[in-house]
Amino acid sequence: MKDKLFILLQYLLPQHLLSRLTGALAECRTPWVKNTFIGWFARRYGVNMQEAQIEDLRAYPNFNAFFTRALKPDARPLDTTPGNIISPADGAVSQLGSIDHGRIFQAKGRGYGLSTLLGGDLAMAEPFKNGQFATIYLAPRDYHRVHMPIAGTLRETLYIPGDLYSVNQTTAANVDQLFARNERLVAIFDTQAGPMAMILVGAMVVAGIETVWAGQVAPVLKKPLHTRFDAQPAADIRLEQGAEMGRFKLGSTVILLFGPEAMQWSQGLAAEHALRLGQQIGSQSAPEQQGTETDE
Repeated sequence: MKDKLFILLQYLLPQHLLSRLTGALAECRTPWVKNTFIGWFARRYGVNMQEAQIEDLRAYPNFNAFFTRALKPDARPLDTTPGNIISPADGAVSQLGSIDHGRIFQAKGRGYGLSTLLGGDLAMAEPFKNGQFATIYLAPRDYHRVHMPIAGTLRETLYIPGDLYSVNQTTAANVDQLFARNERLVAIFDTQAGPMAMILVGAMVVAGIETVWAGQVAPVLKKPLHTRFDAQPAADIRLEQGAEMGRFKLGSTVILLFGPEAMQWSQGLAAEHALRLGQQIGSQSAPEQQGTETDE
């Protein structure tokens, strides 16, 4: 009954208005407001501030600065063994596995279409058919910057407006096509393992999605926005493995997509498996099976 009520409220609540109001509160710089909000959140979710570059909660100018806080340089060592694919974030595996017949598994018999996730762009979806996916959920207590699981050169992005349902396990198990309904940003990179998609999915009260190359991604006109980055090679945006790619202003989900025979997930990795940024989650396939950045 509790879960059903939680889902019903999400259908009834004004999702975007609630998220905008939360966003305004998260940007508030009034000391007593932001200190109260930050202090309550840190206690409620057990945030480990000893890992943060700035440990003093009161030193953050607003809640968003606290939520997207940087970690100390040695807080997340990266497993950079050649051929490794590393976790792009702290969090937990929601689901992972094969993309079967253009469908991605969500939870409890629910799934969604690959092309739907990518905004209905069939050409963008084609390289990932019969490939591999991983859905990584970031809980409120987690570090909320997203990093590169493998080095890559940005080819294109697609911003897709949508709903703002919660993305926790309860909602994933009860709302059809959740990740293909919510607001999201798709970033396609050319890598040594062939094309890789990183999808940053918005959620209830998420105040924004940011990338390191464009800042906050929220077009004034709420319509799809497709941007190509490969037309001018001189302006290439290349990010090395472990480099920051983007961040969430309040929690959400990252979905990774790889092409067929490009990589394998690490043995034993499964749903609900806890992750730390930088740990190995997979490995590239043999060189003769991989794509290259120059081939794309």
